[in-house]
Amino acid sequence: MRLLMLGGTEFVGRAITEDALDRGWEVTVFHRGHHAPPPGTAALHGDRTAPGGLAALAEGEWDLVVDTWSGAPTAIRDSARLLAARAGRYAYVSSRSVYAYPAPVGLTEDGPVVDGSPDAGSTAYAEDKRGGELAALDAFGDRALLVRAGLIIGPYENVGRLPWWLDRTARGGPMLAPGPRDLPLQYIDARDLARWTLDAAAAGLGGPYDLVSPRGHATMGTLLDACAAATGTTPELRWTDADAIREAGIEAWTELPIWLPEGELHDYMFGSDVTKALAAGLVCRPVQETVADTWAWLRSIGGVAPQRPDRPRKGISAERNPPLLGL
Repeated sequence: MRLLMLGGTEFVGRAITEDALDRGWEVTVFHRGHHAPPPGTAALHGDRTAPGGLAALAEGEWDLVVDTWSGAPTAIRDSARLLAARAGRYAYVSSRSVYAYPAPVGLTEDGPVVDGSPDAGSTAYAEDKRGGELAALDAFGDRALLVRAGLIIGPYENVGRLPWWLDRTARGGPMLAPGPRDLPLQYIDARDLARWTLDAAAAGLGGPYDLVSPRGHATMGTLLDACAAATGTTPELRWTDADAIREAGIEAWTELPIWLPEGELHDYMFGSDVTKALAAGLVCRPVQETVADTWAWLRSIGGVAPQRPDRPRKGISAERNPPLLGL
């Protein structure tokens, strides 16, 4: 297989690129040149947001294009149109955020989605992702695979969610644990996303697939226990209910990454029915493996995770944690 990876140097794109290389595929990485792609790839440089930025893609043929773009849909539109006659299939890593809010537990791929346009500039994340889906469909039709990922974690994470919990756990001592302990989570390890996407594209699948772990694959308790095991620490987990966290003025999801209290937003983020993806071969590794491998990666790069410049830093400050615990 000949893969054209649009991006491919960080997080999800890198996981996909490395998986393709492990398969013995011929991989071309198109990127801006800010980060080195994995060894063994051919590199083409360009900026999709600049005039003439796709010039390096004017020639060449590929069996599959994978695109992780999350900005203006016009960038996907222009790329997909340029490549439609020279590429077999187009896999777009979209998001479950395209579903209209609120959404009930058990929502499937035929649920209502937000409005989007392939001709739009960057507006908001959900609308941009939906516009990207439409751009891929317009150019590739049933040759377009829409990978609607949920929360993505794992090695190479450059958003700061799991790295923050690992860093906090590694410090030990009394530690705020947002409850309840058995609160179900849904996420996807970037490497499981990569494997499934390449398998599905190679098998000729098209259309939308929600890609997260089955509901309850992990809980806040198993996640934090895995952080303790990976870091070799024994933090004193102080399980705290949502009302106390809310009264302390601490924000779910941003100051306490990954966690959302029970309710409408939790149902929206962690209530997907992934029957379709499971039937198409989705396999999710245990949370303990994802956490341990992420900690090993963090240590291998000096303990400081990269940070996307377009995303705010995650996590509650050390100064705010003890007062909430009453220490």
